[in-house]
Amino acid sequence: MRSGLIAQKLGMSRVFAEDGTHVAVTVLKVDGCHVVAVRTQEKDGYTAVQLGAGAAKVKNTTQPMRGHFAKANVEPRRKVVEFRVSEDALIDVGAQLSAEHFIAGQKVDIAGQSIGKGFAGAMKRHGFKGLRASHGVSISHRSHGSTGNSQDPGRVWKGKKMAGHMGDVRVTTQNLEVVSTDAERGLILIRGAVPGSKGGWVYISDATKKPRPDEAPYPAALLSDGVVQEEILAEAIPEVAEEAAMDAPKAEDTSAADSDETKD
Repeated sequence: MRSGLIAQKLGMSRVFAEDGTHVAVTVLKVDGCHVVAVRTQEKDGYTAVQLGAGAAKVKNTTQPMRGHFAKANVEPRRKVVEFRVSEDALIDVGAQLSAEHFIAGQKVDIAGQSIGKGFAGAMKRHGFKGLRASHGVSISHRSHGSTGNSQDPGRVWKGKKMAGHMGDVRVTTQNLEVVSTDAERGLILIRGAVPGSKGGWVYISDATKKPRPDEAPYPAALLSDGVVQEEILAEAIPEVAEEAAMDAPKAEDTSAADSDETKD
């Protein structure tokens, strides 16, 4: 069992398949998804990876969380979530996960906070049929009907489907298909709808009811090549950026000297 990802829902779009048919997709953005902490069996009693995503202002971060992020050499993050993993799937603290953590055609489970609908009636909230819209019903066509029994039990049963608050709850949609990924822009395209509103945070993980493809990177796909890794280190550790700036003129002077030797 490996870690998941924290992503932000950008909205919906469509892509065209090879046969010309269009597929409705939800666009998810994976930006700055770093490993903030690691939970081990010896120290915490379970194994998990704590991820942080989304840049947060330092002034809006509590003092304990500032120390938590500083210990991991990571800038403050807006969302911090733990994913249970196997002991062989732990990731080093400070590593940044890539959108290529999931591959095209893979089935994933996505959890998010559903859109709030406010106070809704029984027909909208539970799909009730409603009362007859004809003779004998006096302006109560959309009511939910009787709510309780007679003298026994003389009360309304707990959990009775009635009007009330609708939406704004955690929803998990299973077995969604990954259409494609873009590691450079940090995008993941998911076939169909994903719970939550635009700009909301969602949590992507491997499908529990479907096998993980053998091609999927294990334990994780990390941004660790070339310039991308330098940008990550510069973001996490400011000293790296200063050292890179000091080394840059030396490289230019060397190239200039080589060009002079070539002319001679």
